[in-house]
Amino acid sequence: MIIASYLSDDIKEFLTRQGIQLPSVSFQPLLFDYLSFCRSINVKTLNTITSIGSSLAYNQFLLQQEFYCLFMKKFPELKCLDMNLIKHQIFYIPEAKNRLESLCELKCDTSIDPSYFYGLASICQYIQRLIIVNVVPKPNSGIAKLIEVQKNLKYFEWTDDFEIDYFTDDPYKETFLELEKKAGFLNHLILFFLHVNNSDYATMQRLLPKLHNIKTLKTNEFDFIDERNILDTLVYKDLEILNIDYLSIGETSIIIENSGGHLKEVSLKPLDYLHDLDNFSYESLIFICKIYENCPLIEYLSLALMPSKNHFIEFEKLLQVCQNLKSLLLITSNSYIFETEEEILENRKEILKILIKSAPINLREIRFFDEFNVSLEVLEEFFEKWRGRPALSILTSNSIYKEEDYKNLIDKYKNNGVIKSFKCESEEYVEDMN
Repeated sequence: MIIASYLSDDIKEFLTRQGIQLPSVSFQPLLFDYLSFCRSINVKTLNTITSIGSSLAYNQFLLQQEFYCLFMKKFPELKCLDMNLIKHQIFYIPEAKNRLESLCELKCDTSIDPSYFYGLASICQYIQRLIIVNVVPKPNSGIAKLIEVQKNLKYFEWTDDFEIDYFTDDPYKETFLELEKKAGFLNHLILFFLHVNNSDYATMQRLLPKLHNIKTLKTNEFDFIDERNILDTLVYKDLEILNIDYLSIGETSIIIENSGGHLKEVSLKPLDYLHDLDNFSYESLIFICKIYENCPLIEYLSLALMPSKNHFIEFEKLLQVCQNLKSLLLITSNSYIFETEEEILENRKEILKILIKSAPINLREIRFFDEFNVSLEVLEEFFEKWRGRPALSILTSNSIYKEEDYKNLIDKYKNNGVIKSFKCESEEYVEDMN
């Protein structure tokens, strides 16, 4: 073990007396000063390494402590710290201040005692990336304090990961009140909330309009924005990635219209597209227009496409304008519109014709959500006319393409280099563009 070779003879002797088995170390000097190249610590990985020397928790604790002291002495700086499962207050190590001052990225969870975060807050004030997993849904004043002292926080990620559906003390309020004060610095905000009955999202309603420099906005929960006057305040001129669940396409159109023309990804869940069917035909048409009017740089797009002449015309215009498009998720579910089987197949054939005629040269992937099926003849015609373009990857949730005739046809065009891959997956997999 290279790390153990750095320990002094006195430390090795002390650890051995405790019953810790250290690997035998060659007397040959190391070819490189390996620790001088290290700038990150992953506590979970370190815990795994130290468990090799002893199965006793106390012995592992001692060995970890010596390793942390070693890192604080030998690392030129510390850029990344994943402190999940940490047991040591490393900020008390004499050399820690000089190392932790340079910390740029911190990963942690809410089970960690607030005192750890207080200690870090006294030293680390230039963290740029803060990633938190909420495993204990109760307030953590230490996390709030750590956010409060930050002077350059650019990236904030919060993921709920607990199993209760009700809590007495709001685990979000204190943390997000401090985050609200840093909103103007944030470039990236990623939030995954569990649906809890007594959640109070007032803080979120104040936070979102203040994200003036946001480039990435991802969240599975947008129910806290339910008023048009709040939506109108979400002006994100630098926005590049918009990935939101539980947001209608009408609401999304407002955000897109208020963006600054830099959007590269607009991804919404198809089932949420279809959640509110009032004026859906009109709103989906407006959405297509807003994309090609405001998103010339779009690369990843989920798009609801209604079976109408106007929708097809605007869809073709979108393909012609958005030349950077790489991946397209098409939602063609129309269960609430009466169509004969013949009309359904004809409309799907028309979609493929439009793709052949106008798809940008950069398009490499098409995801067909829901029961998008076409005949063998139509599929072969599509493949044949795609020939000469970059190989295409197709994802669908329709099991018809697992049938022998379809598999043989797909394999033929895979071998010809027309199709890169053709997968039949679950709807959840098809809709996930991350």
